[in-house]
Amino acid sequence: MMPSQDTYDVIVIGAGAGGMTAAAVAAAEGLRVLVIEKTAFVGGTTAWSGGMVWIPANARMKEAGLCDSVADAVQYLSSTAPEAANAGLRAAFLARGPEALAYLEANTQVRLQPVKVYPDYYPERLGATSGGRVLEPVAFDGARLGAAFARLRAPLPEFTLFGGMMVNRLDIPHLRRIGKSLRSTLRAARLVSAYALQRLRSPRGTTLHLGNALAARLYASLLARQVEILFSADVEDLSMQSDRVSGVVIRHGSRDRLIAARRGVVLATGGFSHDATLRKRFFPSAAGSVSATNTAGTGDGLRLAVTAGAALNTEATSPAYWVPASLFRRDDGSRGVFPHTVTDRAKPGVIAVNAAGRRFVNEALSYHEFVLAMLRDSSGEPERPFHLVCDRQFLWRYGLGRIKPFTCRVRRYVASGELIEAPDIAELAARIGIKPSTLTATIAGYNAEAKEGRDPEFGRGSTIYQRHLGDAAHKPNPCVAPIARAPFFAMRIYPADLGTAIGMKVDAQARVLREDGTAIAGLYACGNDMGSIMNGNYPGPGITLGPALTFGYIAGRHLAEGTAASTALISV
Repeated sequence: MMPSQDTYDVIVIGAGAGGMTAAAVAAAEGLRVLVIEKTAFVGGTTAWSGGMVWIPANARMKEAGLCDSVADAVQYLSSTAPEAANAGLRAAFLARGPEALAYLEANTQVRLQPVKVYPDYYPERLGATSGGRVLEPVAFDGARLGAAFARLRAPLPEFTLFGGMMVNRLDIPHLRRIGKSLRSTLRAARLVSAYALQRLRSPRGTTLHLGNALAARLYASLLARQVEILFSADVEDLSMQSDRVSGVVIRHGSRDRLIAARRGVVLATGGFSHDATLRKRFFPSAAGSVSATNTAGTGDGLRLAVTAGAALNTEATSPAYWVPASLFRRDDGSRGVFPHTVTDRAKPGVIAVNAAGRRFVNEALSYHEFVLAMLRDSSGEPERPFHLVCDRQFLWRYGLGRIKPFTCRVRRYVASGELIEAPDIAELAARIGIKPSTLTATIAGYNAEAKEGRDPEFGRGSTIYQRHLGDAAHKPNPCVAPIARAPFFAMRIYPADLGTAIGMKVDAQARVLREDGTAIAGLYACGNDMGSIMNGNYPGPGITLGPALTFGYIAGRHLAEGTAASTALISV
């Protein structure tokens, strides 16, 4: 379906969280908006994500009785994102993040609630909080989208149950207590019953949580404002009038077409995680090629911006946000990438070992810090192997990677090579290419202290963040337990990215900048197309989506303010 006309006030390229936010805000301000999406679905990587949004000193946390201030956030960021670069953008984010949240809740379908207990990733630093800065989407009924529900990118199947049922954070402990607690068993029964009814009307569950709920709420906001979305279309070029971006040239089907933008164009194409050339240019060699992001992120926005004279923020401390990931093949033959964010690494009874069979990191650190340790240990070697190692008790109780807790039959995972099994540690070492005596010594040394809940080598379980991700029911340390019950298992993990941190330089109005610091009129960027305001640091959960929503909002508002020059009809 082609756009209904050739001229709009605003054109947004990309239908992820940042792009849809910019479009929703511009539309709420009365502008005519066109969204161009290269795939057949809205949601981008957001639809697969946990949907966490980090916005300090937000009104929702204050309503929940949680204390925070911009001054505390500034103090926290001064040690976790200490670089002078982008300090002005961080200040703009802290100042306008709460404003963006309030606006979205008043003018769109976006609804967020504070996660009362979810510590910042460096809770020992001054200014850190134990919760509330992180917000999560309120559950959304996908049936409200009607036929448009089919255009919402589905969550990763590995994060659903029974072929399409989503659950939220609070459901998971109850699902683990089925048969042990009447309350938990009844709650699980209600979830499954509701899902069964939904499947009578839909190919998957319609009770949406996490990032899928956030994407759905933004999509519903666009539909409510009658924003046009052009799917499966590629933007070939930016149209320029004098030194101003005045529209786009699109390829849709077999023909090119020029579409004009009176106010401006917003780039929100998702970064360049899947572009081999840009990865080679900016990523360390040890990073390899694995990405946990949507495959549509191939650097389209960066290339378009550079042709218009844009500057890139190549000085980021890290070029990407990192996560350890395991690889597998789905039943349909597609390759799966499972991000090991919070489900297994911090639980008691698993360790990570390097190619030599030794531990190299505190396994309960944030996923970003975990991969930074992998990259340091790799010494530039892209295929250096790393493994998570556990015993049968851990695998049953907590699962590993995409293998869910209480999985009775793990044989198919072993047969595929995704999971390596052995009757003893020495044999497990041999099967994963490690010297048996070394891995045996590593496990023995770990177990000797783990019996008492200690980890003197790395201090696992020493912060409230680490303990939050552990098992509160396990004493004395929720993150530490011996690996002792045969058979034993290993799973290979790879350094993977959750999104790129290198992007366009922008100002506090989300306008794309040239090398000389001047703004390119009519060109904006947000999401991963915009350079990381944290310079590739990862201070807490949701520090990509928080800025994405905030600067999407900022771009939409600034476009709506307009100027006399930008409101003149552009001839095409």
